[in-house]
Amino acid sequence: MLKTLNLTLLLRKMAVVNKSKTFSSVVQEQIVKVEGQTINYVKTGQGNKTILCFPGALGTIWSDFKPQITNLDKDKFTIVAWDPPGYGHSRPPERIFNLKFYENDADTAVNFMQQLGINKFSLLGWSDGGISSMIISAKYPNAVDKLVIWGANSYIIPEEVKSYEKIRDISHWSDKMKAPLIKLYTEEGLQKMWNDWCDAVSEMYRKNNGNICAEVLGNITCPTLILHGNKDPMVAAEHPGHLASNIKGARLHRFPEGKHNIHLRFADEFNKIVSDFLLK
Repeated sequence: MLKTLNLTLLLRKMAVVNKSKTFSSVVQEQIVKVEGQTINYVKTGQGNKTILCFPGALGTIWSDFKPQITNLDKDKFTIVAWDPPGYGHSRPPERIFNLKFYENDADTAVNFMQQLGINKFSLLGWSDGGISSMIISAKYPNAVDKLVIWGANSYIIPEEVKSYEKIRDISHWSDKMKAPLIKLYTEEGLQKMWNDWCDAVSEMYRKNNGNICAEVLGNITCPTLILHGNKDPMVAAEHPGHLASNIKGARLHRFPEGKHNIHLRFADEFNKIVSDFLLK
């Protein structure tokens, strides 16, 4: 009796370990080189709808997309999430910010997906990732099935430049916000990277009259879903309407109580809306 009980417990333990190992192996981070750039990524699921999750400024796979990687239906979707060049573990080389960094990220993303053997995919782009996702959709229309963006803008207004300056000093950030980034970049490295981002966006505002990618919106032809948190402090209220009016056929869905991180704060609702759109 005792031997039978011990064997049963051992088999259950092995089953749990094997299940854990299987899940871990599915979402294990991997490294590839894309034109000399280290790219860290995960790939999970076996669905016939492939998604690329595109993080925001300084963002990474797990800081920006954990609820989507974990909870989207892996029988319906194949989910790829990456650390954009110079972010997270996609180093070396270190991040370079210039007037074309959004387009550079867009080009690298397409090359990265092609290197994985994926020639057509949908995009989930948050914030800066949403900007690069719009550029991909316009520049590489044959590569994009559907586009989902939130917290994104195609131009910058003066009030936004001022808001960036107010949060330039990371000592003013909450510990919850900066602690995981300091762990990843070090405090000095995080401050430098954020300074570089603020400088690049401010220069973009001055030299391009505020334009980021407004000229490409008319070239986006794929089905597009724009999501917006009505209380987003980072994106001016005019942007979602402008995007919806200038991207042909785009749908706009608002989260009345949402801020910048609607996919994290309202993950279940967000995932359902996105899943319905992508599977339609």
